Amino acid sequence: MTGDQVRLGTLILPEHPGTTWATVWARAEEMGFDHAWTLDHLSWRVQRDQPWFDALTTLTAAAAVTSRIELGTLVLSPNFRHPVVTARQAMTLDHVSGGRLVLGVGAGAAGPDSTALGRPALSPIERGARFEEFVSLVDTLLREPTTTHTGHYFSAQDVTMVPGCVRKPRVPLGLAATGPRGMLLTAKIADMWITIGDVDAPGTESEADAFNTLRRQLARLRAACEQVGRPPIDLRKMVNLSRIVANPYGSPERLADLVGRCADLGFTDVVVAYPRCEGIFAGDLSEFEEAVSRMQRGPVLGRND
Repeated sequence: MTGDQVRLGTLILPEHPGTTWATVWARAEEMGFDHAWTLDHLSWRVQRDQPWFDALTTLTAAAAVTSRIELGTLVLSPNFRHPVVTARQAMTLDHVSGGRLVLGVGAGAAGPDSTALGRPALSPIERGARFEEFVSLVDTLLREPTTTHTGHYFSAQDVTMVPGCVRKPRVPLGLAATGPRGMLLTAKIADMWITIGDVDAPGTESEADAFNTLRRQLARLRAACEQVGRPPIDLRKMVNLSRIVANPYGSPERLADLVGRCADLGFTDVVVAYPRCEGIFAGDLSEFEEAVSRMQRGPVLGRND
């Protein structure tokens, strides 16, 4: 990002079979996006009986057909992942991509993913505690050459991480967190904060209410940063615009206006979903490409926190 220019990214669902995935991910880079992301679920919504692939494997394949764009998980789920394996995969993908990975992590949503490994679903408080332990251990594993940890949810015994990450001190961590505990953890150790607005019902608020929600969340994040003595400007802040408003790229002017409003709030990064033929994130590919192309020709400027 140059100056106050907002980084624009896209979310590509891990649903593309055959060689289609290569075309889509390569096109995202050709369009000039700064970053591209994929979801991390074992199954998702109406896609439960449709093609659906692993997030980290998908990003590894995407790294092979791109050379510049950042690649990230939006977001990795502790429901079915262990910090030791996750850290090893992240280090590997960081090298495969030439240092382009951003590891986005969330608490793990309720639903089929939460019970797929045969364990009972956790309460929201338990998921929050597991999230904190997962992130803290991943952070340590990616920073240190050897790690031993005994926790309530996860343990590691003499785990070595050689050669370590390309980007130092580790791959950037992006945390999806809106509660006090998660915000504080983000302020302490994350490189990026990620939001989809109202986590209980994303996309259901009016546009005005949705931006008020974002404004309140950013205020809580600034307070958490102040609590730990971290300048808020040091933290990237990313919003998935396609979970906030409907049809964000219906026209170039609309996308530019929405991204500009996000920039004015203090966001450094904005994501829009790559259009699908039907269902969630359905959209017109030509409209999408035209709106993004116009954005690339006329950068949107924001302000510093």
